[in-house]
Amino acid sequence: MRATLCLIGAMLMTTTLPAQAARPDPEARIAKALEGRVAGKPGDCIPLRQIQSTEIFDRTAILYKVGSTWYLNRPASGANFLDRNDILLTDTHSSNLCSIDIVRLIDQTSRFPSGSLGLGKFVPYTKKKG
Repeated sequence: MRATLCLIGAMLMTTTLPAQAARPDPEARIAKALEGRVAGKPGDCIPLRQIQSTEIFDRTAILYKVGSTWYLNRPASGANFLDRNDILLTDTHSSNLCSIDIVRLIDQTSRFPSGSLGLGKFVPYTKKKG
């Protein structure tokens, strides 16, 4: 019985370890996403209604795509709650999303809150010219 449990445990470890090892580092994913783009001067706000999509980089950053300009936000606090499977819930009182805003995170599966974070500066990235 013990040998069977050890064997099952070993099989589970071998099936889960490669999946974890294959998951790219968040910084590597950011570099790949922003490849061919140049950083601009960080700003405090972006137009909320013009955000076309977002991408979460686990425990690191959020990438907001606004037309041809993409904005990378490294939260000032709470980044450790970021998970790429979360839903971002923002409650703003203007037409902009700003670095003073708080974003709540909702687990996509359970729909329960999974944390909140304070946004940082928005760094614009545009395609290289030429």
